[in-house]
Amino acid sequence: MEKFYFEVPSIERKEDAIAFIDEFHKYKSNINGVGGLHRYLEDYDGWLKKLEEDYVREPSEEKVPARTYFFVRESDNKIVGMINIRLVLNERLSKFGGHIGYGIRPTERGKGYNKINLYLGLKVCNEYGIDTVFMDADLDNIASWKTMEALGGKRVREYYDDVNDHCVIVDYNIDVKKSLEEHSQYEKFISEKESTENIQSGK
Repeated sequence: MEKFYFEVPSIERKEDAIAFIDEFHKYKSNINGVGGLHRYLEDYDGWLKKLEEDYVREPSEEKVPARTYFFVRESDNKIVGMINIRLVLNERLSKFGGHIGYGIRPTERGKGYNKINLYLGLKVCNEYGIDTVFMDADLDNIASWKTMEALGGKRVREYYDDVNDHCVIVDYNIDVKKSLEEHSQYEKFISEKESTENIQSGK
């Protein structure tokens, strides 16, 4: 049985991180939940600095504090996904985008990994006192919103977005504590390397 953990991005992961993004480009796949990494492929050090600033920034209508993690498979130490967690929502994010962006690399999809990724993300949200997670997805991104539903997400809105994505969007709320209690079966997929204390401190 495969096990997984969140890893705080570091300089040691530079080549792995760039290869992760390159795979999305190779398969012409949308990139989500990477904390802007795809815009920093020529300045990975700058991206790491940005992540540090993201964590401690004061919330505003332009930007909010956030954490970004690599989602790593223990058996081969491979980055199979990423997640970006906004710790506070501004007015824009409370309507579009929400608390969490996430994704699995194209060659690792269809294995149920993103459910584990989201479960770990909800554990982080719980530690930061986020009671209800708001997320959204394109209606045609079935894998994404089915992952939300698998973790107890309730669809609260469906609408046509004519400003950002120009497609039908579905909004979901997840009761964090309820989800963690009712979906504890995912604990068996969590590596012993996973430590909320380390996640929060960035160690």
